[in-house]
Amino acid sequence: MAKNKTTYLCTECGYSAPSYLGRCPECQSWNSFSEQVSVKPKTDTLRTRGLTSASEGNAESRIIRLSDVAMDNAAQYSSGFPELDRVLGGGIMPGGYILVGGDPGIGKSTLMLQMAAKVGQQGKFVLYVAGEESPYQIKMRAERLALAADQISVLPVTNIQQVLESIRSAQPDLVVIDSIQAMYCADVSGTPGSVSQIKECAAILMEAAKTLNIPIFLIGHVTKEGVVSGPKLLEHTVDAVLYFEGDKYQNLRILRTVKNRFGSTQEIGVFEMAEMGLREIANPSELFLSQSMLGSAGNHPGSVVAATIEGSRPILVEIQALVGQSTYPSPRRVGNGIDANRLHQIIAVLERRLGLDFSRQDVYVNVVGGLRIDEPAADLAVAVAIISSARNLSVITGTVVTGEIGLTGEIRPVRQCQNRLQEVARIGFQRMLIPRMELPPNGIPEKLQLLQVATIGDTIKACFSPRRPGHTESEHRGPDLTRHAPIPFNEVPEAFATHEFSAEEFTEDFA
Repeated sequence: MAKNKTTYLCTECGYSAPSYLGRCPECQSWNSFSEQVSVKPKTDTLRTRGLTSASEGNAESRIIRLSDVAMDNAAQYSSGFPELDRVLGGGIMPGGYILVGGDPGIGKSTLMLQMAAKVGQQGKFVLYVAGEESPYQIKMRAERLALAADQISVLPVTNIQQVLESIRSAQPDLVVIDSIQAMYCADVSGTPGSVSQIKECAAILMEAAKTLNIPIFLIGHVTKEGVVSGPKLLEHTVDAVLYFEGDKYQNLRILRTVKNRFGSTQEIGVFEMAEMGLREIANPSELFLSQSMLGSAGNHPGSVVAATIEGSRPILVEIQALVGQSTYPSPRRVGNGIDANRLHQIIAVLERRLGLDFSRQDVYVNVVGGLRIDEPAADLAVAVAIISSARNLSVITGTVVTGEIGLTGEIRPVRQCQNRLQEVARIGFQRMLIPRMELPPNGIPEKLQLLQVATIGDTIKACFSPRRPGHTESEHRGPDLTRHAPIPFNEVPEAFATHEFSAEEFTEDFA
């Protein structure tokens, strides 16, 4: 009988050490070692038994020239969800190995079961390996979602040997493993979900997917840090890593890819959790915009629409800001949906270039709808929202803003501007602020007023109307955040300190 041996494995990279180490010498991660009790593996291991019998002939006979590889069976096919196909890079690739992670209760199993039903409607055979639920529970969910489950077969086992034998004998067109943390290998010590078990089971399934040319989807749990539970090697092994994000107490769900060998890692899929399961959002822009933004009621102070790009898709989102007197020794800077360092940089530019003083003001910025924006093209919209809230002024109705702010206050060009213009015109907005850049002659949609700005000063003139007659000073002005005098920058009107714009000053650059 083999003697048990205690080792310590790094959960980040899989490095093995005979004793506990505070810092991994391989990946330099701190406090990442976990204790594992292992036994000497048998000569006839599971992976050797399963994959040797799955192959035909010896290793030399399996060597083929790349030019002789047949591409007949390599065509992608749809998952039934265009949003999921977008994230996957066009559809399900035969032999693909996909990891889907997310918080508990977010809808991972629901998404995979709906995908399995839609793939089954295409005449394909789907094997659903249930490691955490019984067939009765899965049947109840399928009936609640009104899914056609004629082509779905359920395998309620957790032994990876039985899973591999079932895949080899049944030869399904698609396999879903729910979940990888529930699988265990009898030839490896450790409880299901441990580093050694996850690493061995993932390696077995990966070789099965590539050898048998069967796409396999793994459902993975996440830790409290928001990463997939298990060794980091698991994410390196798979072809694509998808994260299902969203608040389980809200309906919006976002499927985001962080790794994809078959497509872009910038694409997102937008879903909504409804009574009949997950529903695709074909028009995300309308979802992220309030009714006041879509209508003609006018904007509220501190609110502005930004044109962003997620992968190849343009999305209009509403950015809100709130500026108020601080009661803390150090004013708060809170950004939900944007990078905190980017928010600090934008505030610093506004202070230096426009003379605003936020040293005693709390600044809160929020991206409506729970979407997170990483691209710098949202800088200008964040700046306009902050100024609008600080001065208690509304942005001109029907205005969309996009642009990156440099440290000197210039507005830098953005990518895929043409796609942003088309989306703004499609939703029905009338005005759009973009950086000064070359545009194709026929690229500007009709009925869309295009305002090209080069500086923060240009943006102020283009976003805010002059004070209307009949308004008192207290009705029009917000809290005074200026220092003794605003800093001139590229001929910013000095009247900006009191918001007493004249029509000539407002329109001189945009006649």
